[in-house]
Amino acid sequence: MTIDLLITNANVFNTFLKTFELKNVAIQDGKFFYLSPVSEMDFDFLEQLDAKGKTMIPGLIDIHLHIESSMIPPSIFSKVGLTHGVTTIVADSHEIANVFGIKGIQAFLAEETEMDIFYAIPSSVPSTTSKLETTGGTIGIEEVRELLADPRVIALGEAMNFKGITSEPDSLIRQILRETQTLKPFLPLEGHIPRVSGIDLAKFMFTGITADHTHQTPESIYEKISSGMFIELQKKSLTKENLALIAKYNFYEYLAIITDDIMADDLLEGHLNANVKLAIECGMPVEQAIYTSTYTPARRMGFQDRGAIASGFIADFILLDDVKSLDISAVYKAGKLVHTKGEQIGYPEIKPQFPENFYHSLHCKKTTLEDFKIPVNSTSDAVLCNVIRIQETSTFTEHVQREIPVKDGYLDWETSGLALLMVMERYGKNGNIAYALVENTISKKGAIATTWAHDHHNLMVMGTAAEDMMLAQHQLLEMEGGYVVIQDKQVSGSCPLPIGGILSDKPIQELGRQLKEVRQGMVALGYKNANEIMSFSTLSLPVSPNIKITDVGMMDVRTQELIPLMEG
Repeated sequence: MTIDLLITNANVFNTFLKTFELKNVAIQDGKFFYLSPVSEMDFDFLEQLDAKGKTMIPGLIDIHLHIESSMIPPSIFSKVGLTHGVTTIVADSHEIANVFGIKGIQAFLAEETEMDIFYAIPSSVPSTTSKLETTGGTIGIEEVRELLADPRVIALGEAMNFKGITSEPDSLIRQILRETQTLKPFLPLEGHIPRVSGIDLAKFMFTGITADHTHQTPESIYEKISSGMFIELQKKSLTKENLALIAKYNFYEYLAIITDDIMADDLLEGHLNANVKLAIECGMPVEQAIYTSTYTPARRMGFQDRGAIASGFIADFILLDDVKSLDISAVYKAGKLVHTKGEQIGYPEIKPQFPENFYHSLHCKKTTLEDFKIPVNSTSDAVLCNVIRIQETSTFTEHVQREIPVKDGYLDWETSGLALLMVMERYGKNGNIAYALVENTISKKGAIATTWAHDHHNLMVMGTAAEDMMLAQHQLLEMEGGYVVIQDKQVSGSCPLPIGGILSDKPIQELGRQLKEVRQGMVALGYKNANEIMSFSTLSLPVSPNIKITDVGMMDVRTQELIPLMEG
């Protein structure tokens, strides 16, 4: 028998024993054919590779991520991800769906990629309800039925609407859950369950939701796994405390390492491999780190053909120069070499193609200085305002109240020490404008604006000076979306995202440079957070604790009750 590729002298990870074994590996028709001790393999071959003792592990599998968070389309993402050893992903593309509805998802499905990209149906478009946030598109029952007919759709994406899931039996999200379970009863149902426990956790699970990917603590991991829930660990949950708890109870079978959101500048440095490396550094045994980034995610999503180096499995694998540091020597997809150490991250041969209207999706007015004047119906010198206070280490926020001075009948927010946040409906549907005050954000004179506003992606601008806010909004409209930073009436950072206001079709190296410029501009304005861009972009995410804002107004995330800017 003549095989396609014979790899000799490889230190192969045995998924089922969680050990490394010196083997020869025969690959035929893009699949692993046979593994044997190095002294026993006797095949004719078309190609041979002496691994020289390099470690051979399965290709990494990321089962929960949003491609749009990298701000590049699937074809570019595929090229980048493969260089980091990621050979299969399951993408929840609810960001492009919030902008364009099912047409956005169909545009993603039409992209040609080397990486295997499967999809989870965006279950929460909008993330709450159309009364609480305006989106460009929606995903309802009919769209769910259509997407379920595509074999690349293998899961229901994160269900996020806390109130709709726990206390509204006839909400859209509950209808989608029931419809999915009826049409595809064994489809994995993913959840977004931050800071939820006890009876509320039971209510989520009672609807059929069996996984959570949000920020975890040792207590939440223990409660959720011991209750029967699968945990997907993103970067901020890979802590020594969490991994010690997992080791204590040997919870490895019930979790996977994932990425969730990773931006282009970070993606240049690493993807799922970076989180696997972090897990090892924080104390997870190497064998378990590999296991929970290959086999357990495959099993969670029902894959029967990948996640291990075994006969009949797709020959997706990585050769490592050093296993502990995950130092990648080469990446293979279906038995074909797709990346070698030292090669620059590639750009697809065919430029991503999207409909023309995807490049012209901002339909809101240019602001004037009047739009930043907030009238006060009071003769007092000050008024009590509800304020969003951000945290420096996460995207969570707190609800606080502050006395803000009043001048000539208007809120004197520019002297308050706070920033003004404005959200404008951008789809040309209703012209909504909402305002909030934000604490612990930029401290110098300037403004930040974006159309990458989780998850509705309306236009959002925050600043400490009205003129800078106006200039930032004008610049954003001219760019057809993206990020802009203004300091003292000058652009200090700019990242155009003309595809739906959330994606770029430029090479990732160029996009990464632009994002770095935006980050530096935000830091120069005094913004302090572990991830400045994500912190800003999630101020508009009405399913992330505790108080956020949409184009409708500020709201309590748990109760979904609107919160007025001013009391009384």
